[in-house]
Amino acid sequence: MLDVGLTTFMILATSLVMLMTPGLAFFYGGLGCKKNILSIMMQSFVSMGISTVLWFAFGYSVCFSGNLHSGTDFFGILGNLDKAFYHGITPSTLYSPDKRFPEYIFIAYQMMFAIITPALITGAFINRVSFKSYIFFLVLWQIFVYYPFVHMVWGGGLLAEWGVFDFAGGITVHATAGFAALASVYFVGRRQEKTDPNNIPLVAIGTALLWFGWYGFNAGSELAVNSVTISAFLNTDTAASFAAITWLLIEWNTGKKKPTFIGLMTGAVAGLATITPAAGYVDIYSAAIIGIIAAVGCFLAVKFKEHKGWDDALDVWGVHGMGGVIGTICLGFFANSAINAAVPNGIFFGGDGMLLLKECVAILFAISYAFIFTVLLFKTINKFIPVRVSNIEQTVGLDLIHHGEVARQQ
Repeated sequence: MLDVGLTTFMILATSLVMLMTPGLAFFYGGLGCKKNILSIMMQSFVSMGISTVLWFAFGYSVCFSGNLHSGTDFFGILGNLDKAFYHGITPSTLYSPDKRFPEYIFIAYQMMFAIITPALITGAFINRVSFKSYIFFLVLWQIFVYYPFVHMVWGGGLLAEWGVFDFAGGITVHATAGFAALASVYFVGRRQEKTDPNNIPLVAIGTALLWFGWYGFNAGSELAVNSVTISAFLNTDTAASFAAITWLLIEWNTGKKKPTFIGLMTGAVAGLATITPAAGYVDIYSAAIIGIIAAVGCFLAVKFKEHKGWDDALDVWGVHGMGGVIGTICLGFFANSAINAAVPNGIFFGGDGMLLLKECVAILFAISYAFIFTVLLFKTINKFIPVRVSNIEQTVGLDLIHHGEVARQQ
């Protein structure tokens, strides 16, 4: 029998996560220059369409069909094609006997993660990558990076069987996307000209939508309504708030010695990304500490990027990539089985250190694979379609040249 309450909750969580992709578009659109507002926003929105088609055809199936334990997947790396085109699934098919909501909702919920993950990468190469090459990148990166890691971590694959935990996407979403972003910067090089954010209120709207949607992102990942769900919900806000204020205080006392709105919002996103892998596995006090660690760690990562001259335009690596890494490592220290019996205790709660070791190995594997594959993918695409746009295109702006539109008339 259908659990109406849980079904309603999962529909709400799915809707919240869907809202994050337009939120990301606003966030990036406000941070970019006014000649490229539409191009960066369109890269997020087009992922909603293309990723949905891929998910329908085979994405969901290769992520969530079969498992390593039963030998029904592909060596624990990818699932099978049993559920391609949602074969055998109807609106009345329940997700599982103990989680009695329709599998259709789980399909939609996980699809929202697949949509936003490659969209995160685009903030790194804003103004420099052609739309046509991005389309090919979007498709191939999902197939060869995102899908394998989803199956390995969440689909009963290799990493799940080994004992790796990732509550809502520190490894599968933020670390892979963040280090793919760094690889893209390495390949496409620097922008012709750097500009200040064109519309800070638009960034604020994007941040608000991301923060709001993140409750569905993290709390919904429990796929149930229980004490873990509540912990994940409150941990999400706590980490984001502590990170936002910590970043603000650091910025206020370094550099220009002024508290900026952009800094406050960047700190919040860093806290949200960092708590993601641990949201349903740690207590509220640990979430606050993780938020502080997130702000310090991601702030230093951004400064290191600036020192090295890496042109990660919107700090995707420093905030999302390093946030995912820091959060995954923090899980090895702060995991608390009293909060969630599914996870072993971290070092600070009497664990033997094996969880920390496994999380570190998994995160190292994820970022290495994502970085190397992304460089190779861009090199391959570049043989057929020029990836980096010309200097003239950068000067005129991608909105007008590639899309024939402008965000606002001068």
